[in-house]
Amino acid sequence: MTIFDVSGLGSQHVPYDDGLRLQRATHADVAAGRAPDTVLLLEHAPVFTAGKRTSPDERPTDGTPVIDVDRGGKITWHGPGQLVGYPILRLAEPIDVVGYVRWLEGVLIDVLVQLGVPGQRVDGRSGVWLPGHGTTPDGLPADEKIAAIGIRVAEGVTMHGFALNCSNSLDPYDKIVACGIRDAGVTTISRVLGRTVTPQEVAPLIQEALDRALADPASSPVAAAHSAATNPATATAEVAA
Repeated sequence: MTIFDVSGLGSQHVPYDDGLRLQRATHADVAAGRAPDTVLLLEHAPVFTAGKRTSPDERPTDGTPVIDVDRGGKITWHGPGQLVGYPILRLAEPIDVVGYVRWLEGVLIDVLVQLGVPGQRVDGRSGVWLPGHGTTPDGLPADEKIAAIGIRVAEGVTMHGFALNCSNSLDPYDKIVACGIRDAGVTTISRVLGRTVTPQEVAPLIQEALDRALADPASSPVAAAHSAATNPATATAEVAA
């Protein structure tokens, strides 16, 4: 069984520090067996967060505050109109962190297809993309990112997760080198479809897609963890998009 907590959607935008405390408390409960797998779906108050690999030249140069976090990857933005998902799941052993990221990408791609957005993977780049959907300053085709992924796995249980651009402004990305990628842009579901699509509209589709994917014994990254008595993994790993 997986619990979905959507209390952070809508007008009650969650400050990042509050969301991180909730994540850590939930992670501790799942890792200790006190709580079932849990997925937090929410919108953050505006914030820049920087993963461990963020370079100084990728940060804002105007003094805008940045929160350094313990996920993998580089700097990104969260805020209203962006659907953030924090799956806190016990992974099956042997733990395949990259495989888990690819699985998350697949879930997001399935949801985007339902909405009419042709999200894809791009070789050498994590997350979900629209290849060639944008243009460079000199008029050449450029990939645009629509969903970022940054995770951490500790004690065999995942933290952090994905950020799917739904109806958010793209202006904050002008202040940073998002995810450390200089030769591509960012986009949103609303921009692609030419109509407003909010996180509240997308969240039920995400929940349904995750439920289906988690229940699929052929591909679920957690199924074996709940069908066999194994010792919790102690290694910590981070992967990001």
